[in-house]
Amino acid sequence: MRDLDLETFKKVVMAGVVGELLFEAYSWLLSPILFGPILEPAKLVTAIVAKVTGVVLPYGPAFVIHFLIGSVLFALMVYALNKILNKGYVLAGLVTGLILWFVAQGMLAPFIGRPFMMEFGAYTQSSFIAHTSMMLVIGFVLSKLMASKPD
Repeated sequence: MRDLDLETFKKVVMAGVVGELLFEAYSWLLSPILFGPILEPAKLVTAIVAKVTGVVLPYGPAFVIHFLIGSVLFALMVYALNKILNKGYVLAGLVTGLILWFVAQGMLAPFIGRPFMMEFGAYTQSSFIAHTSMMLVIGFVLSKLMASKPD
């Protein structure tokens, strides 16, 4: 990613923040209506930190960590995947969202003692919508920001 200059990085982070805000709004407001559970990935962060280090991380810092990972690292994944595939940011967002959903439910959940893919229950289904929507939005916003000309 040699061409990831500061201006491009800012665009990636802006797209990431928009996507992460959508993720959180969906998780707290729509998921309970559509599926029942509120999605709280900060609890996953807390559980991973506790398992790996033995440290009990409070919810607030875990929320910030997840928000930063979502808005910066996941957005960078969309940017990088687009560079590799060269098929557009939206497709890169979709592929990234599918990967992240599987990692969260199929790998990280079992790592902390939950069933694989959380037994494909309501939480997993809602998580699918949250992760893929977030990454599609990041891809869409990136496609618009990267097409815009600087002033």
